[in-house]
Amino acid sequence: MNIKKILIISFILVGCVAVSMAENPKNFYNPVTSGVPSLTISPDARAGGMGDVGAATEPDINSQYWNPAKYANIKSVAGVSLSYTPWLRKIVKDIDLAYLAGYYKIGDLQAVSMSLRYFSLGSISLTDNEGNAIGTGKPNEFSLDVAYSRQLSKYFSMAVAMRYIYSGLGIKDENYSPGHAFGADIAMYSGIPISLNTGVSMLGIGLNLSNISTKISYDKRNTEIFLPANMRLGVSYAIPFDAYNKLSINFDINKILVPAYPQSKNYEGGVTSEAYVAAKGKYEKMSSIAAIFYSFADAYDNPAYTRKEAFMDELREVNWSTGLEYSYNNQFFGRFGYSNESKWKGNRKFFTFGAGFKLTAFQLDVGYVLGLAPTTPLDQTLRFSLSFDVDGLKDLVDLGKN
Repeated sequence: MNIKKILIISFILVGCVAVSMAENPKNFYNPVTSGVPSLTISPDARAGGMGDVGAATEPDINSQYWNPAKYANIKSVAGVSLSYTPWLRKIVKDIDLAYLAGYYKIGDLQAVSMSLRYFSLGSISLTDNEGNAIGTGKPNEFSLDVAYSRQLSKYFSMAVAMRYIYSGLGIKDENYSPGHAFGADIAMYSGIPISLNTGVSMLGIGLNLSNISTKISYDKRNTEIFLPANMRLGVSYAIPFDAYNKLSINFDINKILVPAYPQSKNYEGGVTSEAYVAAKGKYEKMSSIAAIFYSFADAYDNPAYTRKEAFMDELREVNWSTGLEYSYNNQFFGRFGYSNESKWKGNRKFFTFGAGFKLTAFQLDVGYVLGLAPTTPLDQTLRFSLSFDVDGLKDLVDLGKN
């Protein structure tokens, strides 16, 4: 089967591109890989215009991906949003991410929310073992999740989410089966108002542990792959200058909770080394929960590193993003951001720009990515989000009646 296109896309998504880099054992290219990497793609244009930050930003309809605990603090009773992102358009033309999110408030303290993510990898040509064409396949991945959030105190809320994940590679083979998995998120958010002479500012602190899940398999459980469990911690501060102008400053740090796969080149004797075989077996037999904790210390088992170098390698796995959002009268929005990843862990570095326009019932947001490295798959990509607010729709209906 010819699945070259799938493999190329998957490696780019996690930063594993074929680039020429020095093989210094102290600084080697060793990104963390996982199955269904599309789960790590930020889906909406608002956060996408601010460098992919969202753990602690002011609550919006797309909080399901970033931090569902924020829904308990949102003002409107309900809302729905649809986002669209073309992917890798500098390479191929038929890869897209569509994202639908919505929520409903239950009283003043609780909310239920959901999202549906669909990632299409376009069409691929399939061949038999002799290279003869046998048709085309259309690989795709999607996930469906629901969450419940609740305020536990005046300034603190929590949420839990449950997720179903499907990944189909579009291959017709008796040894292949689509992958299925289940996951969960645990999220916390604190929004603390602070009075200023110019108005009330808002300090936000958020934490989201996402995709705590089972493993996924494409060969009937003969081999299993970790999904991208992730920890995102953020802080945000929204400052009003007067009744019309406001600026929010946002910062996130992010770490994928998956250990790096052992590389044979770091073991004396290579693939025949007993130490390498043992490390590989440990990785493959490890449970998803054990892997979350091990991901903070897996570099210490790498024989290429001293303890100090292992600590530095663990720090390289922490990505960070920062973004600004300026709003005028809560109707016009301008955004700017930057996201950084170590060159040894994927080298995805990019600036983002965005804008938004809000009326009573809907909001339109646009985000643009400018890559600073060839490993940035969203380079020069526009993404779009269209959101509808139920309270705003009610106001329009009431206005029409009057």
